[in-house]
Amino acid sequence: MKAKKQQTTLRRLSRDLLRQKQILIPVFVLTVIQVGLTVYLPILIGNAVDSVLLPNSSARLLPIIWKMVCVIAVNTIVQALNPLLYNRLVYRYISDLRMKVIDRLHHLPLSYLDRRSIGDMVSRVTTDTEQLSNGLIMVFNQFFVGILTIVVTIVTMAEIDFIMLVLVLLLTPLSLYLARFIASRSYHLYQQQTQSRGEQTQLIEEMISQESLLQSLNAQDQVIKTFNKVNATYAKHSQDAIFYSSAVNPATRFVNSLIYALLAGVGAVRIMHGAFSIGQLTTFLNYVNQYTKPFNDISAVLSELQSATACAERLYSILEEELPDTSLETKELKNLKGQVDFENVMFGYTKDKPLIKQLNLHIPAGAKVAVVGPTGAGKSTLINLLMRFYDLDGGRILIDNQAINEIPVAELRQQFGMVLQETWLETATIHDNIAYGFPDASREEVVDAAKAANADFFIRQLPQGYDTYLSDAGDSLSQGQRQLLTISRIFVRLPKLLILDEATSSIDTRTEVLIQEAFEKLMTGRTSFIIAHRLSTIQTADLILVMDKGNIVEHGNHRELMQQKGIYYQMQTAQQVE
Repeated sequence: MKAKKQQTTLRRLSRDLLRQKQILIPVFVLTVIQVGLTVYLPILIGNAVDSVLLPNSSARLLPIIWKMVCVIAVNTIVQALNPLLYNRLVYRYISDLRMKVIDRLHHLPLSYLDRRSIGDMVSRVTTDTEQLSNGLIMVFNQFFVGILTIVVTIVTMAEIDFIMLVLVLLLTPLSLYLARFIASRSYHLYQQQTQSRGEQTQLIEEMISQESLLQSLNAQDQVIKTFNKVNATYAKHSQDAIFYSSAVNPATRFVNSLIYALLAGVGAVRIMHGAFSIGQLTTFLNYVNQYTKPFNDISAVLSELQSATACAERLYSILEEELPDTSLETKELKNLKGQVDFENVMFGYTKDKPLIKQLNLHIPAGAKVAVVGPTGAGKSTLINLLMRFYDLDGGRILIDNQAINEIPVAELRQQFGMVLQETWLETATIHDNIAYGFPDASREEVVDAAKAANADFFIRQLPQGYDTYLSDAGDSLSQGQRQLLTISRIFVRLPKLLILDEATSSIDTRTEVLIQEAFEKLMTGRTSFIIAHRLSTIQTADLILVMDKGNIVEHGNHRELMQQKGIYYQMQTAQQVE
């Protein structure tokens, strides 16, 4: 099964590379010239040796030497040009492959990333592509030249002496068989190496990004112990893979040296019997070197190719993931009002463990809806389904009586303004961070958005104001300031629907009051969903949904829910006591 999968990966890799014919054709022509000149040089050397043994050797030797100089000069130029073309071909392909992988990751459903570590994905896009490019360069630089050299030298040796050629052909497959035997063992080890490398990358990323938390909990020894274990596993897999791959070249060189010695002895005997000249033996032994050397190169390439194929397989596995079905996305949202309906909605992150069952809900246009409940109740899941981050297992969600799975995802999400509890800023200016998603926004629009979110006052205190460059992706700002910038983003283009997922949880009380005032203005006439743990911030909501275990167990406004004295009443009472 693994061998079949490897062959499939190699075929796909070959098809992708063959599409770049504008580079492959010159590469092929130059490779033929390079091999031809390389094979012609031993003939000149043999002629030079024979000419020395003949009368008037100087007159015969000088033209041969000039030919040798010309052949070497032209061959040097060709060998300098070929790597330039190889590199251009490979790096163009790798760049294109990396772009395709990133594009596919951006369009795959979030459920795909939920099942995989971020470190492993980073390792695939960075380390695996680098390993693949190194392997492909070796293929072009040594494999193709080696194969062509083997074919041409066989033909040339046959013209010199057929009996000696038969000996060469009978003995040299031993070297190839040995190389293949070792390489077949290394492929599985390279797969383990790439997998453990991804696990190590994930752990390193987690350690560095959460360093303050680790130090506050004095968990350094614990995490170092975990890292040592992962690092030891990666080192073992790497050592095993490198051991097998490193054994290929010396083993084949040893076999080839034995073959060379045997052929030299047979050739000497044939010279004594008058069947060979010294120049012919010199030429033939040069050809034996040229014939066996590619086997050494090919064996090294086969070993590297195992690693490259394992990396290509991991990259292609991302490209083979099915994208969400968009065949139903034919309707457009026009004159959106914002009415939202959930009809018999069913969903679970895993098929056998449903979280939301038969959810029915009607939300009028322009309503302010708060969603509360304990951790894991399904609050964020409700929002994820509304944004189509995950597809439903059953039922429908409608906006203005149109099922959201019939609306193009990009158009659907343009109607939402979303502010999350976790802030994310890019390494860019304040202006670019606020205009993220709307790069054509003018400075005036950005400033107005910042003023609406009450972020303008602290931005103008920064060294360059809106042109301040956040080289640390905002780490130098306070958590509240970072949240203000992310909130400013939704004010750049006023959306039809709002989602605030703990949007003010990281902001001090004074700033929260200012933000709440801005949100009240923004939410006027717009359908808004607010997820909050601070129940005091959602008492003015038109509708409060109390969720537990994926179900809406209570709903109504603040006054109605307090009169029911149910879960919401208990939550309010508990927070007031705190």
